[in-house]
Amino acid sequence: MIKGASGSGKSALALQMLAYGCDLVADDRVVVSVGEGQLMANAPTALPSLIEARGLGLLPVVLSGSARLVAVVDMDILATDRLPKKHDFSLFGLTFPLFHRVDGPHFAAALVQMLKQGWHDPE
Repeated sequence: MIKGASGSGKSALALQMLAYGCDLVADDRVVVSVGEGQLMANAPTALPSLIEARGLGLLPVVLSGSARLVAVVDMDILATDRLPKKHDFSLFGLTFPLFHRVDGPHFAAALVQMLKQGWHDPE
């Protein structure tokens, strides 16, 4: 899940991750439900299959359907440490790894790699 204020770069990050082969559940809004000890994300039924690309407008996109929430990225907080400490995000009594925005061209690729292989806590 990518969270942050309007204009923080959520859709831009999602577009970069789409280019690396990720799937999109929804842009701007998501329905989260609890089931069997995990959170599931789904697109709201009335939400069109579009993503905003600043400067281009709304682009059609194939939505993935339901997906399990495994991590959260907060685009409102800038990570400045080379090897950041572990942060957590809690939602509905469940805890997920929390990552802060990184200003660099590698950020989307690094997130995709983390989703594929996990994250190593440097401590």
